[in-house]
Amino acid sequence: MSKIAQHLHYFLVGGAVRDALLNRPVVDKDYVVVGSSVKEMLALGFIQVGKDFPVFLHPKSKQEYALARTEKKAGQGYTGFDCDASANVTLEEDLLRRDLTINAMAMTDNGTIIDPYGGQNDLTDRVLRHVSAAFIEDPLRVLRVARFAARYHQYGFKIAPETLTLMTQLSEIGELLSLSGERVWQEIQRSLADSNPEVFFQVLYQCQALKVLWPELHNLWGIPNPEKWHPEVCSGVHTMMVLKQAVILSKKTSVRFASVCHDLGKSLTEEDNLPSHPGHETAGLPLIDALCTRLRVPSNHKSLALKVCQFHLHAHKAFELKASTILRLFDQLDVWRKPEEFQDFLLCCQADYTGRLGFEKRAYQQQDFLYSAFKLLSKVTAKPFVEKGFKGLAIKQAIAQQRLADLKQFKHSYLQQNSLAPNGSN
Repeated sequence: MSKIAQHLHYFLVGGAVRDALLNRPVVDKDYVVVGSSVKEMLALGFIQVGKDFPVFLHPKSKQEYALARTEKKAGQGYTGFDCDASANVTLEEDLLRRDLTINAMAMTDNGTIIDPYGGQNDLTDRVLRHVSAAFIEDPLRVLRVARFAARYHQYGFKIAPETLTLMTQLSEIGELLSLSGERVWQEIQRSLADSNPEVFFQVLYQCQALKVLWPELHNLWGIPNPEKWHPEVCSGVHTMMVLKQAVILSKKTSVRFASVCHDLGKSLTEEDNLPSHPGHETAGLPLIDALCTRLRVPSNHKSLALKVCQFHLHAHKAFELKASTILRLFDQLDVWRKPEEFQDFLLCCQADYTGRLGFEKRAYQQQDFLYSAFKLLSKVTAKPFVEKGFKGLAIKQAIAQQRLADLKQFKHSYLQQNSLAPNGSN
């Protein structure tokens, strides 16, 4: 037995226990140490990393070991707590401060489960339930529970009504405003990376948190679209359907984020114009810009979201557009320097088109047409014009003229070969 095992009384806790019982892969292992102190942990070679409370890295495995602790609300937000990590704090007291019963279980080295708050029953019943009334002391838990609802949606988990009530209460008393933009984005991005991120946003909408954290998205619910192109009608429902399609098409959180943002401008449509949304593409740009500033969204996510918002209708109407308009679109999308982003843009447009009731299995040939055109035009380079003696601006103009001529010919033959008539959608 190692020196550490001889001296410490520790337990595997939290997500590792939960996922092991669900037969999910256990990625991170966190341990709670009972009856020890900072001094003893350091003497055993652990490296202290926690600032607000004593968390240590194991000297060999580098896994996290935290002293058992209790927390008492001492201020606003998710950092306003007084922490007691003294040696007399019990395991049950430590588990009591956790968010959900399924995260409030511990396991000994021999596999014995310690479950003082009914986590195993809630795992069996597929319920996300808060451990204690102290749940309401931490506004970050609203986002965490929404994320768990999304992550474990495939297992059939639902949020307990009483827990959803506390989440709504937290949203309505203004506590969510204490969360930093970076922290909110971290939870959003983690959810976007999972298999059912639409559930995350639906839960936040249901408990009024979306109204506080992302009002532009919240406001889409109840805003109608033309039924011809949107049998689901509601803009909020459509956006979630688009996100589901984006999940199928790409694992990139940038693609999924841009898909969520593509119709934000519809939240500003004048009531007299409904269910049409003239100019919603440009109307959404300042909303995305403000959101990305507020949440410190990465620049690549912002760039793609802005382009999808502004130009997704151009993609839908690609067969109707003049060759000169398509060429200008390519320039505005900066496809020559950012071909990978252009592919992501087209995936978002496909997700928008198929993210409609009854459209899920429809072909989106605009994607093939636009990308094939881009590949063809990419072959037009400066070299032959330089060899002919062109210089400076004349080279750029010659490239543009050649691309336009090639695009006109390509479009004509593509439409004929595929028996396509110009066809757009809102």
